[in-house]
Amino acid sequence: MPRNSLQKPGRQLMATHNIKLGIIMDPIESINIKKDSSFAMLLAAQRKNWQIFYIKQSEIFQQDKHVFANSQALQVKDHQQNWFTTDQTQVINLADLDVILMRKDPPFDMEYIYTTYLLEHVEKSGTLVINKPASLRDANEKLFATQFPQCCTSTLVTRHPGKLRDFINEHKDVILKPLDGMGGESIFRVTPKDPNLSVIIETMTRHNSKTIMAQKYIPEITDGDKRILLINGEAVPYSLARIPAEGETRGNLAAGGQGVGMPLTDREKWICQQVGPRLKEMGLIFVGIDVIGDYLTEINVTSPTCIRELDSQFNLDIGMQLMDCIESLRS
Repeated sequence: MPRNSLQKPGRQLMATHNIKLGIIMDPIESINIKKDSSFAMLLAAQRKNWQIFYIKQSEIFQQDKHVFANSQALQVKDHQQNWFTTDQTQVINLADLDVILMRKDPPFDMEYIYTTYLLEHVEKSGTLVINKPASLRDANEKLFATQFPQCCTSTLVTRHPGKLRDFINEHKDVILKPLDGMGGESIFRVTPKDPNLSVIIETMTRHNSKTIMAQKYIPEITDGDKRILLINGEAVPYSLARIPAEGETRGNLAAGGQGVGMPLTDREKWICQQVGPRLKEMGLIFVGIDVIGDYLTEINVTSPTCIRELDSQFNLDIGMQLMDCIESLRS
C-alpha cells in the first residue's frame, strides 16, 4: 500500500494471523525493557503469533468517517541492546485492527482526551480498545479511588486554602497531591507547623484556581506503596511493594523506590473484591491499584506498570494472562 494512501487495507493482507493488535505508546526506542509493561504485553502478543502495529499518538488522524494512523509493523525480542525492529511506515485504518492497547503515558491532557474520542469512534466499528476510551476519561486516577470510600483513608478534594488548612490541622500529618500527576510528581507531605505550608498550598492550587487532593498520611508507606494488577477485574495474586528510598515519602519507582514482590494480604484481596467488579463493568481491562497499609490510594487506568518486576520475582507471565483475556473477549 502506498505510504500516504488513505485506502482502507484489506483484511486479506493479514489473514494468517489470528488477531491484529495495535499499540499506542511512547517512543519504543526510549523504553527500559527491564521495567516496561507495554513491552511485556508485546512479547506475549508476539508469542501468540499476533500481528502487531506500533502507533504513536501523534500519528493518529481522522478523515471523514474513518480513523487512520501512520503505523509500522513491529517485531520485538527480549534483548537489552536490540529489542525491536519495525517495517516501513504504512497508513492503516484502525477499524481493521481487532484490538488496540492504549498505553500512552500521561500527561492526561487535552491531546490525550482527543485521542480517546478518536478511539471511541474506532470502538464503534467493533475493535476492542483497552482500556475503554470513555472510561479512561471518566476514571481520574486520583479521584476514581474515592468512589470506594470504604477502602480509603480520610480524603479532601478542594482548591480552597482554608479547607486544606482545616484538614491539615485536624489530621496533623497529610499528603497533598495534584490530580493530574504521575510517578510521584509534585507530592508533598505537610504538617500544621510546616514553615512552607502557605507557599505549598498556593503553588499547588495556583492561588485557588486548581483543585488538588489531600489525604491523611499513612505511616505504613515505610513498608511500601503496593501496586496490585487486575485483569478484567481479577487480581494478580502478588503485589509489588514500592519501598521509599531513604529520606523519601514516595514509594514510586520513578522516585527511586525499591520494588519488592509479596503475596496479597486478606485486606488487599478484599479491596480488590470491592473494586474489581466496577472495573470490569467499565471496560477497564488492565488496571493497577495502589494500596498503602490498609487503604486504597489510587486506581491507575492509563498505563499501569510493574508486570516485568512481578514476572521476574514470581515466575509469572502477566502479559500472557492479559493476551488470553483479550482472546476470550474477542471470541
